[in-house]
Amino acid sequence: MIRRLQFLAIAVFLLVAAFSTGADFLFFLVYLGLLVIGGAYVVTRFGLSDLEAGYVLDKAHAHVGDTLRATYTLRNTSRLPKLWLEVHNPSTLPAPLPGRALALQSRAERTWVARVPLIRRGHFRVDPMTLRTGDPFGLFESYATVGAGSTVIVYPRLEALPRWRIPPAFIEGSQASPERTLQTTPLVTSVRPYVPGDDYKKIHWKSSARQMELQVKEFDLEQTADVAIYLDLERRVHTGEDDESTIESAVRVAAAVSARALAENRAVAMTAAGHRTAVLPADRGARQQQKVMQLLAAVNADGDTPLRETLVQGLPRLRRGMIAVVITPSVEREWVAPLSGLRARGVATVVCLLDAGAYDDHWRREAGLPLVAGTDREDRTRNARAIRHGLAEYDLPVFVITPQRALSEIMVAPGFARQAVRA
Repeated sequence: MIRRLQFLAIAVFLLVAAFSTGADFLFFLVYLGLLVIGGAYVVTRFGLSDLEAGYVLDKAHAHVGDTLRATYTLRNTSRLPKLWLEVHNPSTLPAPLPGRALALQSRAERTWVARVPLIRRGHFRVDPMTLRTGDPFGLFESYATVGAGSTVIVYPRLEALPRWRIPPAFIEGSQASPERTLQTTPLVTSVRPYVPGDDYKKIHWKSSARQMELQVKEFDLEQTADVAIYLDLERRVHTGEDDESTIESAVRVAAAVSARALAENRAVAMTAAGHRTAVLPADRGARQQQKVMQLLAAVNADGDTPLRETLVQGLPRLRRGMIAVVITPSVEREWVAPLSGLRARGVATVVCLLDAGAYDDHWRREAGLPLVAGTDREDRTRNARAIRHGLAEYDLPVFVITPQRALSEIMVAPGFARQAVRA
């Protein structure tokens, strides 16, 4: 805009001077200026004509640590070359998609791939591709948008828990069993030829018609130990920044536990008490896995509801045979009391306690800030010790999550730990 005003002021000055003095040299400069301005306008006006452009994202869903690839194609169908083109995609991604400036010969085509690492979970918007061109003097510019915008959902990083076992509830059928059962359950695993004594209700007539002999359905014991995950999102108890923060670690724990439970064909429910309390009903299968990951991609530590209130409202809905998994960095003992009565109701409990003090120290070291010392540090240590004693008092199993350690090293079943010691 400033350059246009400068050219306009010079043009007006030359025009006034030429008509005032009648000098041929000044008229020559006026005609040259009109030619330059007119040529710049024409070049810009037709700079985006006869262009075919488009882009394709290789994925709409990904995990933290993956790479997003955008493939761009630009084709010039005109007989005239395109001297200068700028191509980019505005987006809300943590690392923006790199743009490119290029020139196209007549009847030419360019294709390239832009890569961007996905370093943070969340829901991100990629706007339509923007084309821009202009003249060498910067007097005129021309824009065009191509395609439609798209949404990229980045799920939290999924960590495997090979040495962790979800504890069984206190009823029969709460653990996976590869043995066949004579009971009729919803889990039909296979068919076999009919033998005398089989119940006629178990005959699978379609398979019998295909095999030309009677076929009987076989069943597995239904795995009734469903998992209910309670994710604490109260902003007051979380600390740290970026990947090594309590909120990110809590989300990774919830993702790992839900993935393990769904892999064992358990039903998974989730309650995340943030700015709004999100309640995901219990279900199993790949569809439920996608719902869980989409919820975890969007949550933030922005809630005001204490964990005790969330548990008091949610725990009465648990039925006998379920397992409650509580994920929190809170060191307030008030939320332990609602868990104390679950054993009598036949509900197992697992607590994943994030060490907020260790995360705070790690964050301060990375940021170059002084560590908490004196009375505040003693109070923090005392509260952490008290919450662990409170959980041990009610015999509630707890896993203490610390920064810079893989979940597979922390969340280890006692049986695996004893085997490792013997080895």
